[in-house]
Amino acid sequence: MMIEKTTAPHLTANYHTHTTRCRHASGSDREYIETAIRAGIKILGFADHAPLVNDIGFVSHMRMYTELAEDYACTLAALKKEYAGDIDIYIGYELEYYPQFFDMTVEYLCRFPVDYFIIGQHYIENETSYRHAGIKVAEEWYLRAYVDQIVAGLETGLFSCVAHPDLMDFMGADDVYDRHMTRLCETAKRLSVPLEFNIPRRFAFWHEPVMHFWDIARAVGNDVILGCDAHEPGMLCEADSYRESLEILAGHGIVPMETMPLAKPHFPYRTHP
Repeated sequence: MMIEKTTAPHLTANYHTHTTRCRHASGSDREYIETAIRAGIKILGFADHAPLVNDIGFVSHMRMYTELAEDYACTLAALKKEYAGDIDIYIGYELEYYPQFFDMTVEYLCRFPVDYFIIGQHYIENETSYRHAGIKVAEEWYLRAYVDQIVAGLETGLFSCVAHPDLMDFMGADDVYDRHMTRLCETAKRLSVPLEFNIPRRFAFWHEPVMHFWDIARAVGNDVILGCDAHEPGMLCEADSYRESLEILAGHGIVPMETMPLAKPHFPYRTHP
């Protein structure tokens, strides 16, 4: 298939691409793929919001329904073959570490084709608590819980990167923030899991980067990967946003990776000691 490609600066790979199945994104799977090809992207990883498999009848408002996981995986597997000569496609999920539901969710997702997971901790405790991580908070326990859950998730060995680790807008003391976020960064460093810097954009749901966090990551020596967090196809070809991200990171002494290794999910899994 011949698709005309742009000459503008572009991502080599994007591992954070959503689909309409999460109910807050737009565009067909094929539109994301063909837009990525036109943008010059070599690797496109789909990481839509994983279903929250549970035994209490809870239905999440911001992720795919459980019954759509098979369609998601099988449709992308077919498209992976169809576009094999033009782009490498990987099947992933963005999910949280919710202790109460994590094992049943991983077991279910591993029934279908899957290449990787990324951890994007949108809520603390479990999603049923409705304690969102992306808000302004000053209480240390809230920040501690956020970091504790990411650290516990990373220790499973199932995650290939930490999506938007600076999501929380902590308003408390800097030394408290430094202590807990250093713990997050040190765990990711020890386990060789890169941190994702979300590319800045105009969309309301995107958060401003917390550069204090990225200074901690630089000091710890973390690997950093750029992520588009694409919720519509056009987001994959914003050359200005890509260039701006490189400039922001360079100003803080960080050079991002172009690609990252993928940890193949499996169940059962063994948590790192």
